[in-house]
Amino acid sequence: MAALGGEIEVPTLDGRVMLKVPSETQTGKLFRMRGKGVKSVRGGAQGDLLCRVVVETPVGLSEKQKQLLKDLQESFGGPTGEKNSPRSKSFFDGVKKFFDDLTR
Repeated sequence: MAALGGEIEVPTLDGRVMLKVPSETQTGKLFRMRGKGVKSVRGGAQGDLLCRVVVETPVGLSEKQKQLLKDLQESFGGPTGEKNSPRSKSFFDGVKKFFDDLTR
């Protein structure tokens, strides 16, 4: 779902609501659900609920599913994934890029 986008049911304090997840969503992305959080102690408005995306790796795949994932991996340029460019980068990726740019 994170790659293609869609809707997911999210439990809130007032029941379950649908959250639209845009395509190409990465792990760690935060979504704000306005008015779905905890009510103010002073009787004010209800707060916002923050939902963090956690992408899970599928387990218990059939041979056909494994082959489909291998085909997808090949479409990205093989195991190194030269064609795959996720939107999020780690801190160390940024440091590596900095030093690579210095040596060029």
